[in-house]
This record gives sequence, C-alpha cells and structure tokens, in this order.
Amino acid sequence: MHRRDALKATALGAMGLAAPIGPAAAAGAGETSLLPPAPATPRKWARGLDNQRKADLGDGTFLNPVLSGDRPDPAILKDGKDYYLTFSSFDSYPGLTIWHSRDLVNWHPRKPALHRNIGSVWAVSLEKHAGRYFLYIPVKAEPNDIYVIWSDHIDGPWSDPVALGLHDHIDPCHAVGEDGSRWLFLSGGDRVRLSDDGLSLAGEVEHVYDPWRYPDDWDVEGFSPEGPKIHRHGDWFYMLTAVGGTAGPPTGHMVIAARAPSIHGPWEHHPDNPLVRTESLDEAWWSRGHASLVEGPDARWYTLYHGYEAGFWTLGRQCLLDHVAWGEDGWFRMTGGDLAAPLAKPEGGEALPHGMALSDHFTAPLALGSRWSFFRPSPDEARRCKSGDGVLHLAAKGAAPSSGSPLLLIAGDTSYRFECDIEIDPGCTAGLVLFYDDKLYAGLGFDADRFVTHQYGIERARPANPHGRRMKMRVTNRAHIVAIHTSGDGGKSWQRFDRGMEVSGYHHNVRGGFLMLRPGLYAAGRGEARFRDFQFTALED
Repeated sequence: MHRRDALKATALGAMGLAAPIGPAAAAGAGETSLLPPAPATPRKWARGLDNQRKADLGDGTFLNPVLSGDRPDPAILKDGKDYYLTFSSFDSYPGLTIWHSRDLVNWHPRKPALHRNIGSVWAVSLEKHAGRYFLYIPVKAEPNDIYVIWSDHIDGPWSDPVALGLHDHIDPCHAVGEDGSRWLFLSGGDRVRLSDDGLSLAGEVEHVYDPWRYPDDWDVEGFSPEGPKIHRHGDWFYMLTAVGGTAGPPTGHMVIAARAPSIHGPWEHHPDNPLVRTESLDEAWWSRGHASLVEGPDARWYTLYHGYEAGFWTLGRQCLLDHVAWGEDGWFRMTGGDLAAPLAKPEGGEALPHGMALSDHFTAPLALGSRWSFFRPSPDEARRCKSGDGVLHLAAKGAAPSSGSPLLLIAGDTSYRFECDIEIDPGCTAGLVLFYDDKLYAGLGFDADRFVTHQYGIERARPANPHGRRMKMRVTNRAHIVAIHTSGDGGKSWQRFDRGMEVSGYHHNVRGGFLMLRPGLYAAGRGEARFRDFQFTALED
C-alpha cells in the first residue's frame, strides 16, 4: 500500500469507516447511490522556498492547492491585471493578509489589513467600489458582529474597524445592483442595504432566497447556507452558496448556485445543483465549498474555493482553483472534477514569485501578519518581540502555550521539520510547538533544569534537562508522526527526546474552531527567550 493510501486508511479507520463511500456502501434501500471512488492519480507538486510544495508545475499546468495550508473562505478581487485574495484569519493577528497574483496560480503575500484584535475573523468580502477598497469582516465575539474597513490602496493604511450592528449573520458579500444600490448578502439567504458610502446600514435585514436542498439521505454536517458570493455576468446576477456544513462528513460541504435577472430577484436554482461536492472518500479533496467566480487573464472563467486534503484535516481548508465553462443555457459549470490531476494554467498572466520562506534568521523586523502571527493576542502583543541582528527577543507571557499567545506559522505540507536555537533567562520556559488552539497542542519546552512535554494541550512529563539554558531543538512532523530532537552543542550532535507523538486528531472535527495545526514557538514564565536561526524544511512523503 502506498504511504498516502495507508495514511488515508488510518484516517478513515479513526472515523469508523472501513471502506470508501461508493455504490457498495450506499446500496441500502431508499438511499441515493454515490459515484464510484475516483481512480488513484499520482500527484507530485513542484517545490519552492524551503522545499514547500507549489502549484505551478512549470509546463503550462498546475496542481491544487494553489495556496496550501489553512486558507479558508477565499475572497477574490480582480482589479485590472491584478488579483487580490484574502482568507478567514480567525484568532491569528495581525490578520487578513492580502495575497497578490497576476495568473491565479502563483500568489505572493503583501500586507495584513487587520491589526486590532476584534475577535475571531470568519469569511470576509473583499471589494473595490468607486476606486476604494473595502473589507466586510464577520467576527465571532461578544457580541458577534460584521465590521467594515476601507483603504484607498490595497496595501493600506486601512481604516479602524467599524461595527455595522449585524449580530445574527456571518459571511457577508458586497454586491452592487443594476440601479447602483449597494448591498450585503448574508448567510441564510438574507441581505441588507448599505449606505452609498458602504460604511453603514441603510435598511433592515430581509430574506430574499431559499437555497436548494440536497436529498435527506446524504451524509452532511447540517444545512448551514453560508458564504454567498454574488457575480454579475451578462444579463444575470449569479449567487453561489455553500450548504451542507463546512466540516463534519467529507461528503457534506458543497457548492450550489442560483441566478436572477435583478439584484432584487427572483432567484432560480441551477439545474445541476450541487456543482461541487465530494462523493467518495478516495477523492483528493474533502468538504469542498465557499466558491467564487473570477475572470482570468485569458478572459476565461475560473472558480476559487476551499477543501480539506484527504486524511489531513490538520492542515485546515486549503485554497483550490478550477476551470469554469459557460453553457448556451447561460449557466456555468465547474470542469476539473475532484481536482486530483493537473489542470491547464490560465494563459497570459505574469507569474509572480510564489509563496514565502518560512525559515527566519531574524535579521530584520518580524514579518507579523505574513510569516508570523500571534494566537489571540492582547492589544500590545507586538511589544513582546524584537527581531534583528540574528536574534528574536520574545518576552515571556503566561505559564504555558495555552496562556502565552505563541508565535505561529501556516505550514502547508503534509510533512515538515523545523528547528531553532533557543536561549532563556532564569525563570523562563520556552520551546517549539505544534499548536491547534489553547486547549490542543503538542511540543517540547524547557527551563534551566527540566524539559516540559506538551501533549493533548496538557503539560505532562518533566524529565531532567541536560543542556541548561541554551539548546537547539528540532521538531519533525512526518504525516502526523512527531519526533523531537535536542542538541547541546549547536547541532553537531542530536539526541532524540524520549516521547513520540501522533497528532492526526488535532483538528476541527475533534476540537472545533475551524483552525489548523500550526508550527511555532513560545516563551512563558518570566524574563525573555532568545531565538536564533529558525529553519523550516518541507519533507516529501
């Protein structure tokens, strides 16, 4: 059995599923048969910075994901020859980093748009109207709300967030009617009118659309109509909606569509709903949804949406690109199947440098919001860190990673290794972590006398530390199997730490929160920790 197939079988076993969903599994009386499992397709990505996988294969094709790691709820904006993209950033700050592309395949990070912690950021709307950029930001907080920020340049500065007072909805989508009126379409088939400047409400929430419903015997998480995206094309307004639940069963999340001759309706269902849905656990991507349409540099049409990589919920929902074909009936359809095989790259666009290095030698100010971000930071969190001259000084906070706002990365490979030289003050504890949230993480820390083992979000064994207050530490995560090594002589020799870990269950379907398992570093207790020469290397299965 191929390594990836074995890992998938392990994941299915953990779900209580002994075989792929397919005709044999769905043959019960009254059940709807699903398509057969997709044929196995070898997948081999190109490799970029730090050996990270990248989509562009260099031969006129690309292989999904176009942006790996946790890139959920993609919000895409076409602005002339430029494309801008951002994602739900949840509890990571600075957040809402804007990514830039000219060919829809190669993406480069620019700057974060949101610096003040206003809560857990969900699916946003990125728009340009009358020469000004807008972000409409739904936030899970106390209370929930939808905020708006604006800027006259995509790199900012962005305005301070303004709450709109929408406490019962998520997933806004800005739309402009044929009469020039501005609207936010919302979860549940609702909408609300905006003021002409887009910065306040100009009416009450109204229900305008009853989404298409799937058969009752499909395995889904819940109806959950969300993520509406409005596009005007020709004589029609098109609405894409996600239903079936974002996580849960891999066959649940799906893309449906409707259209109307006016922004005011009436809306008719697409005859081929659902347009996207995982139908077999043997498919490369699970729980696919939250789709947007965009015109490519070649005047053809494409769609961006998210999905979980089969067997790797720990990586979060990754950003996927598919081709769109318009039919003579005026409807669009996605054509890339389960996205397991390479697809033709859009023509005519400039290929920008893709991605960014995750290794950091700390010779410049910390790249907060692009490379690094804090988990649930306080308003002055950035004051904890100073980077330059080859050293990151990180002031201690809290008693453990759970209370210390660790510094984290988004790593998009199924296997990787990261290591760092760490020096601590007396009274400080520091180390490397694989961090889902403050209740679920793994890794290793140390103080002057002892190690501290982090497992399942608990501080467990504390064996003696033979290296003192400075050591090199390495964490290897090879398809969820974690090994930790330490070195007291600057990396000339390494000792394997006597506690292995397995982290395939560190994900949303276990813990909730819609996050991913992220590598990073922390400092707790008193004083500070000094980090040098952080090295990240993606590993191939």
